[in-house]
Amino acid sequence: MKKKLRDDLTLFKTSNFPKKFKSQSNKKYQVTIGIGGNIGDTKKIFDKLILSLKGDSRFDLLITSPLLLNPPFGYLEQNEFLNGIIILKTNLSPNEFLKNMHRLEKRFGRKRSFQDAPRTLDIDIIFFDNKKINTKKLIIPHKDWANRESVLIPLKHL
Repeated sequence: MKKKLRDDLTLFKTSNFPKKFKSQSNKKYQVTIGIGGNIGDTKKIFDKLILSLKGDSRFDLLITSPLLLNPPFGYLEQNEFLNGIIILKTNLSPNEFLKNMHRLEKRFGRKRSFQDAPRTLDIDIIFFDNKKINTKKLIIPHKDWANRESVLIPLKHL
């Protein structure tokens, strides 16, 4: 299913986006992550990410948003991005969770060449429970999330 929101914004539904997984979890922290990508078969990469998260006992998937096809920002000479939101629960600390997300990005071919560069998979921690963190490595809530359509529109559709 495809729904055009504007000339440059299209909402997509796939088998995993949007989807409700679990309604309950005994894990301690609820985490909202934003996912994005614009290199390769992004929908397939997102589906493989869902499989990886589902298969890892450290995470309980709760819900996913529909996917949003939207223009890049920052560096504009690149393909459009597909973005979505995943809400899950974990017992990992914020820094351990970040390390795990970086490992997943790398596993799916992420190369960090320059800021806002094209990528196979980008995972941003939007919220980590109600925590506020501001260190060199980690800022939660994610910096500037409230001004990004790539976050706001999928969040609104949860």
